Amino acid sequence: MAGKYVIGLDYGTDSVRAVVVDTATGQIVGTSVFEYPRWKNGLFCDPSINQFRQHPADYIEGLEQSGRGAIKGLSPEIVRNIAGISVDTTGSTPVAVDREGIPLSLKHGFECNPDAMFILWKDHTAVKEADEINKLARSWGGTDFTKYEGGIYSSEWFWAKILHVLRGNADVRKNAFSWVEHCDWIPALLTGNTNPLQLKRSRCAAGHKAMWHEDFRGLPDQEFLTKLDPLLSGIRERLYRNTYTCDVPAGNLTREWADRLGLTTDVKVGAGSFDAHIGAIGGEIKPYQLIKVMGTSTCDMLIAPMSEAGDKLVAGICGQVDGSIVPGMLGLEAGQSAFGDVYAWFSNILMWPLNEILPGYTWLDAETRERIKKETSERIIAELSRRAESVEIEESSVIALDWMNGRRTPDANQALKGAIAGLTLGSDAPRIFRALVEATAFGSRMINERFIQEGVRIDGVIAIGGVAKKNPFVMQIVADVLNMTIRVAGSDQTCALGAAMAASVVAGIHADIPSAQKAMGSGYEKEYKPDPVRSAKYNLMFEKYKALGRFIEGETK
Repeated sequence: MAGKYVIGLDYGTDSVRAVVVDTATGQIVGTSVFEYPRWKNGLFCDPSINQFRQHPADYIEGLEQSGRGAIKGLSPEIVRNIAGISVDTTGSTPVAVDREGIPLSLKHGFECNPDAMFILWKDHTAVKEADEINKLARSWGGTDFTKYEGGIYSSEWFWAKILHVLRGNADVRKNAFSWVEHCDWIPALLTGNTNPLQLKRSRCAAGHKAMWHEDFRGLPDQEFLTKLDPLLSGIRERLYRNTYTCDVPAGNLTREWADRLGLTTDVKVGAGSFDAHIGAIGGEIKPYQLIKVMGTSTCDMLIAPMSEAGDKLVAGICGQVDGSIVPGMLGLEAGQSAFGDVYAWFSNILMWPLNEILPGYTWLDAETRERIKKETSERIIAELSRRAESVEIEESSVIALDWMNGRRTPDANQALKGAIAGLTLGSDAPRIFRALVEATAFGSRMINERFIQEGVRIDGVIAIGGVAKKNPFVMQIVADVLNMTIRVAGSDQTCALGAAMAASVVAGIHADIPSAQKAMGSGYEKEYKPDPVRSAKYNLMFEKYKALGRFIEGETK
């Protein structure tokens, strides 16, 4: 429909981006990014124990600043014709709230309490609780509530995280009435309905991370939850029964938020979703086309008609949920706990002398020291990629495991650690870097093979995200390892664009998600085709990767 616009809000790990999109063409006419200041300063986090928390004030400030920034400079006519807003966030990223749905960290006495903040997706402090959930699900004699979650519950997800906080923090336990996912709280805030018993809960978040399913009449039975820990007694009735797909309106903008964003109260707000799932929409996902969201971690998304895959249970993935990606389709999720983060880890190791020793070189002025550090940091991955590209693929070369942040799929195990084997005195930085890139590609292949082994075919691969757009060296290795052509989505902001597509349906501009994709899609900018010779060599290396994985997993139980 010509002349109508929508806003997609994409809450990432480090920042929030708002885009204003023409619903007739998909053209982004305005955009703005806000970096979370408290997160940027490392507040409330402790990487040594895998604790990563974010303050809701970062989210609120980002909402207003990015929203206003995106419409800045646009004509009054465009702004008047903004009809919808939809939101995606990281997840599972829950927070403890009071009876009014206010996060505890926005209340007096909890402002600096990490347990009262949003527990970020990559927080792994709840490994013990996840293990207990898995053991109980198999032994308690009732329904295995993990069966639609791939059969294994992760420490990255809703129940493990809230149980860990309830056990460890008496103040939060006493004051937490309920718990809300980040993707549910932002639409609730915008529409003025933060009541945890009434706000619209995301089908995507609930189904993939909270063991929600229609077969269970909602969340896991209270009997199961109480048996897991009496601290969870009564919690089911303080959460939710129903869930909503991304094409459902959550309400209209309140007067307060309309004024803060410079919009009108006629703007409809959609039910929230997770970034990877909405990014799959932005990447124009179709049945049996695997969308790889390639950034600090990966999410691998597939959809299939319910009539073909609805009764199939896929073991070891991150859930299968009716309508979690495209309404009416079964959404299947997998992923790697670290992808780009593996490269960043190695980069940080190589940067250690510049971070720790260079500041002591007082014979260099401070400006020069800072310039050396900054320029090296900016160039290091690109230079490693350039040099590693010339390293020959050898069946006896260095082999690495990509489990630096645990393993998400197949068969979640966040207690696993990474490894590098086959090192010699000739193993220089480019060779080790290449092994790490190959490890992340082998991890991707493990996911593909699990889907295929479980009877879900993959007809093609579409890549979105920062790594897909910025590093051809990595992408070619992944194509060679998978032995599949990879198409890279044209949009630089696929998640935000997907949110805008959902908003266009919520606002009644497009009839459904496929119609929005057809009108607003950006196509594909590049293809990476596998090389048969390299693929054959990687087949041999892949067997060594799996053998190393079996050894490490067996020896570190």
